[in-house]
Amino acid sequence: MLGDAKHCEEASALGINVMDVEALKKLNKNKKLVKKLAKKYNVFLASESVIKQIPRLLGPGLNKAGKFPTLCTHSESLGQKIEDLKSTVKFQLKKVLCMGVAVGNVAMSERELFVNIQMAVNFLVSLLKKNWQNVRTLYLKSTMGPAQRLF
Repeated sequence: MLGDAKHCEEASALGINVMDVEALKKLNKNKKLVKKLAKKYNVFLASESVIKQIPRLLGPGLNKAGKFPTLCTHSESLGQKIEDLKSTVKFQLKKVLCMGVAVGNVAMSERELFVNIQMAVNFLVSLLKKNWQNVRTLYLKSTMGPAQRLF
């Protein structure tokens, strides 16, 4: 959490690592330190007041890593925002012809997994130019199990 005083207190209470503007100034656009910070965390949250200053304080490092902070306002619950970010899947379509995406975990029920897989596949297909005509095959694979062909 990159935040102002109120958000820092709230995040600390939830057991989340926090950095205020002073801590960000200490990084002083040092590319190695910013890169290290980007590698350390999967996602960043930032307060409204701080998010405007991030490019000036840290430089382009977070943006290059694809981890620019998500905006967090005082009106929304920080705990709920974190849960939403944890359950978000990023599809990064590049020039490669295959991709792997996590759609569930062991603790989920069959129904939850089914819904997640269905939503992920439909969203992925909607991102493609020719929809289903761009998909040759779809496989579902557990960590240690064999791959199951879906399409």
